[in-house]
Amino acid sequence: MGKVIGIDLGTTNSCVAVLEGGKPIVISNSEGGRTTPSIVGFAKGNERLIGQLAKRQSLTNAVNTVYSIKRFIGRRWDDTEEERCRVPYTCIKGKDDTV
Repeated sequence: MGKVIGIDLGTTNSCVAVLEGGKPIVISNSEGGRTTPSIVGFAKGNERLIGQLAKRQSLTNAVNTVYSIKRFIGRRWDDTEEERCRVPYTCIKGKDDTV
């Protein structure tokens, strides 16, 4: 049987664990942390940055850094106008009036 993983996708931070011997074991990120900032950034040349790297570049490249995206998941476009005004990145209206 394959391994079972669990993902806690948080608005601010996320965490991943694997089930070993009936107990969850948190998987550390590349910097040794047990949680990773729920942030994705796009640097020059469309290089994707995640976690701490994306968080660090967010101060100098805010329009290309996506965070707090969980607030938009499953919500209608018209219901998120106030939240969309608070973020520096561009949100796009999706199919069926979604964000």
